[in-house]
Amino acid sequence: MIYFDNAATTFPKPDCVHCAVMDSLRCFAANPGRAGHRLSARAAEHVFEARESLASFFGGKTERTVFMLNCTHAINFALKGVLRQGDHVIISSLEHNAVLRPLEAMKEAGTITFDVARVEPQSERQTLENVRSLIRPETRLLFMTHVSNVFGTVLPVTALSALAQKHGLLFGLDAAQSAGVYDLDMETLGLDFLCLPGHKGLYGPMGTGALLLSDRVTPRTLIEGGTGSLSLQRKQPAFLPDALESGTLNLSGICGLGAGVSFVRRIGAAAIRSHEEALIRLLREDLSVIPGVETFEQMAGGTLLSLRVAGQAAEETGRLLDRCGFAVRAGYHCAALAHTTYGTADTGTVRVSPSVFSTKNQIKNLSFSLNQIALRKII
Repeated sequence: MIYFDNAATTFPKPDCVHCAVMDSLRCFAANPGRAGHRLSARAAEHVFEARESLASFFGGKTERTVFMLNCTHAINFALKGVLRQGDHVIISSLEHNAVLRPLEAMKEAGTITFDVARVEPQSERQTLENVRSLIRPETRLLFMTHVSNVFGTVLPVTALSALAQKHGLLFGLDAAQSAGVYDLDMETLGLDFLCLPGHKGLYGPMGTGALLLSDRVTPRTLIEGGTGSLSLQRKQPAFLPDALESGTLNLSGICGLGAGVSFVRRIGAAAIRSHEEALIRLLREDLSVIPGVETFEQMAGGTLLSLRVAGQAAEETGRLLDRCGFAVRAGYHCAALAHTTYGTADTGTVRVSPSVFSTKNQIKNLSFSLNQIALRKII
């Protein structure tokens, strides 16, 4: 099976990640921060090292780097932990349901309101104007995806951050598709929240993620419990990261995530992005001469590609590609807003997302199979 579903989770993982996970299970799988014995202390050291590595990689502070179960978990903590009664939020028209659904739930509860700013894929200026036009006195937060998980569209994050600062707004970023692929620095980008998964561009295990916070915000906790600190107190500790990390951490996953960050750091996010963009350009060129295959443009760059075959539902194309030995994502990708923006809500799309391990030959093989499918030679 040739794997092109890396936007969902990267596979395969680097050998260093396998080793880090197995070493933790074999050698020091004690509960970090919950005891005074050497194994617990060793586990806690590895957690701290991974936390420190993440903070350093993204320009954050170690104590304000909080481990989460995934990016969705991080987004929920950011939104529900910071927004107050009467706040107004602006999001983009390319958001994943991980952003849309928590806000919709808060809106239905009468807590907040939010608006969706339309992204114009070919016009950064118009996109910014669409966001600017929605700002009002009660607006408190701009929260945007960095890269669309469906179309690979890269939002103008630097300009959005400047807009947020000009109006005194908090600014949060869903980096599900960009962490480990694009250079991200909390301070440089003026981010108050950076939500990221461990299992995608950072090549860590599933069930890992992080929420990085600026000094301007400390979310209310959504989950209380044991932290290994201030255990005689009834109240949850107020300091980070303990305030947001109740219960036993995913030690093996965190060790694997730390190894994944080291892997990406060694290669370089820019080199990984360049490799993936080159593969997507090659795929786009190949598909441009195949009648009946439609591809969708991005605003800038692009490390994934959405397509559809004329007269065929995306799920059917995905099924046929699976028969040919390709793993792709087909359907709506948990992002109805994005499909509405691009006009693909009727059919969905087939998403192709390579990784650092993908090759030109694999892309060529995929192009050949899509040509056969478009010609109805594979049914």
